[in-house]
Amino acid sequence: MKHYTGLDVSVKETAICIVDETGKICREVKVSSHPDDLIAVLRDPAWNLERVGLEAGPLSQWLFEALARAGLPVICIETRHVKAFLKAQPNKTDRNDARGIAQMMRVNLYRPVHVKTLTSQKRRALLTARKLLQGKAIAIENDIRGLLRNFGLKVGNVGAVKFEERIRELVDNMADLQEVMDPLLTARHKLREEFSRLHKKVLDISRNDEMCRLLMTIPGVGPVVSLAFTSTIDIPQRFKNSKAVGPILGLTPKLNESGESKRVGCISLCGDAMMRTLLYEAAQTLMINVRKWSWLKAWAMNIAKRRGMRKAIVALARRLAVIMHRMMSDGTEFCWTRDDLPAAI
Repeated sequence: MKHYTGLDVSVKETAICIVDETGKICREVKVSSHPDDLIAVLRDPAWNLERVGLEAGPLSQWLFEALARAGLPVICIETRHVKAFLKAQPNKTDRNDARGIAQMMRVNLYRPVHVKTLTSQKRRALLTARKLLQGKAIAIENDIRGLLRNFGLKVGNVGAVKFEERIRELVDNMADLQEVMDPLLTARHKLREEFSRLHKKVLDISRNDEMCRLLMTIPGVGPVVSLAFTSTIDIPQRFKNSKAVGPILGLTPKLNESGESKRVGCISLCGDAMMRTLLYEAAQTLMINVRKWSWLKAWAMNIAKRRGMRKAIVALARRLAVIMHRMMSDGTEFCWTRDDLPAAI
């Protein structure tokens, strides 16, 4: 008889529920959220495991990789589908959630989620840490501006390089304000220093990666965007076609249809927020800063004339995602003219 397992993972403990083909609960147990403890339970010869369901979450990549390496039929499932399925239960507990996931595995009512390779996970961690340091440094700079504004001291339009020099110039004759600003400037300097170190690492990886160099032939796409896209897509073949990338990144409009009512709203904003932001910035750079003309810029400019610049940038961001996926799939460089342009793009 086949058995199906549901895992409800939390930081400390994981609830395990094993059911048979008829839906009868065979075993329920809680163990530590560590691969060794989970494998010890699931490798019991009494179970003929057909599917092991694991909800996508902070520990899912680590646990999925270890369970798959142990030869278990583990499947990472989408959080939204799990939430909708479990919402019918009156009481939410770890035991009930594990039972619900096990039943989802039994009736084959789930949507699998791709678990990225270890290389993509490490690159993603690098980009996340880089963005975090940059955001903290900018937050301190804004706080400094706000503190000095209370005393009538205006920093003005100054770049990151000369920011500290400008602040020290403003508080030069105010010893009490200098004592307040010095710790903030020191913290900001350290954040900027570590950000530069991580940014250099991003540049080095992009420079030595063949796929990143290929994507950087697209106008507006730099090292950060190319590295983020390759780590987000991971394996291009997991998409049925290039046009499927747009909805995954939340760059297509939402549709609300009921009876005779049909409303098309703004973009869905689902999926990877960081990648979506980077694609928007790349599209903005292409339309405003890139001077060399291309068919892609002409296409976006025509949309801007009809629908406005903002909608044109969003449409261009979606098309950039389609083009970059196609380039990853077939290994071709960006076509500046429409000659020899792939039909699907």
